[in-house]
Amino acid sequence: TAIVAADLRDSSPRIAAQCLAAVKACGWTPVWAGTVPTPAVAAYAMARSAPAIMITGSHIPETYNGIKFYRPDGEFLKDDEAPVRLRAEAIIAEQRPVVAVEPGAPLAAVADNYVARYVDAFGTSALAGLRIGIDLHSAVGRDLMVRIFESLGAECHPFRRVERFVAVDTEALDAEDVARARTLISDKRLDAVVSTDGDGDRPLVIDDTGRQINGDVLGVLTARAIGAKTVITPLSSTSAIEQSGWFAVVERTRIGSPYVVAGMAAATLHPVVGFEANGGFLLQDDVSLANGILKRLPTRDAVLPAVACLTFARQKGQTLSALAATLPSRFMKADRVKDVAADRGRAFLESLESSGDFRAGFDARITSPVEISTLDGVRMALGNGDTVHFRQSGNAPEMRIYVETGAMAVTDALLGELIEKLKARF
Repeated sequence: TAIVAADLRDSSPRIAAQCLAAVKACGWTPVWAGTVPTPAVAAYAMARSAPAIMITGSHIPETYNGIKFYRPDGEFLKDDEAPVRLRAEAIIAEQRPVVAVEPGAPLAAVADNYVARYVDAFGTSALAGLRIGIDLHSAVGRDLMVRIFESLGAECHPFRRVERFVAVDTEALDAEDVARARTLISDKRLDAVVSTDGDGDRPLVIDDTGRQINGDVLGVLTARAIGAKTVITPLSSTSAIEQSGWFAVVERTRIGSPYVVAGMAAATLHPVVGFEANGGFLLQDDVSLANGILKRLPTRDAVLPAVACLTFARQKGQTLSALAATLPSRFMKADRVKDVAADRGRAFLESLESSGDFRAGFDARITSPVEISTLDGVRMALGNGDTVHFRQSGNAPEMRIYVETGAMAVTDALLGELIEKLKARF
């Protein structure tokens, strides 16, 4: 059996139907899970040792789409790509007949089990007394988010349901999205606004003051809330993780969940968790919570960090903004310049790494960094403790930049100035 699901892009049903047909042509039984979040279909499939396919372009524009594969035991890793490509080419060469498959009614248990995952672990009163706004937009899990938060006791205020797909990048949120949430928080006296990207594996959380809590901050607070001992996270996450002193082991990887998954699998001090700067949270082990067991889910999930942080803040009698303020004052923010071809991006990064004169010509502040890491893109540690990290996106023609300083205003200003210089260059 192979389980197939899709997001709400216009092209997703057609691609999903083709995948269902291909699964059947290979002698397998295809199961249609419907339009559900990526972590929902992943959790259902992993619990049954079944492979899964999710049709989604994630957070990028609707004109792009893609396919996420899951092995029976978890995420599709970088080492899997070459052998699977060879096998696919062999199957194509056999010219097997492919007959269209009508998806039919989706398997309701996939969505139902995803809701039950959080209710069983956190309990029906975990969010009692909290007033939560839910930005529905075109997130595939929008209705499940409402079900989950209401089942946990929250008073929900859903808004902005749209029928045409809207790309929401939680690492580079549009100012209009924040302003809309801030107004709603003020008007309805909300404790937070929550949402996800298109396929539900990256969280969006805006606190009681109307400020977005970055994904890596959500990750570190979630890790603390569930008692993690080892944290695996990419270079782009905030250095407040190490500075907090909350975890016995913190290991850094390249950007991308396959690298985080590989790092978690190699870790030895449990419980082990992983997260990225986009906020997607990966749980390597079962963990015991007050109401029950939260089962392992070693793939990016957007619901857990939102639920865990709000539950943790409520238990401590704090607002979400106050909980976030318990971290050391490090402020990471990301943005990107679109339509940067990969070859042009690589050339820029190579010059940035190798030439002080090139760096000086681009921006004098990065002329002589105290350390340059090329583990993933070019990450420069500056003499004053700030970091500037340039990276070509792996799934869209975009140049991304991550800036971390000790003050939000400084981060915003530096990021804005560097983005304008990138735009001018490209």
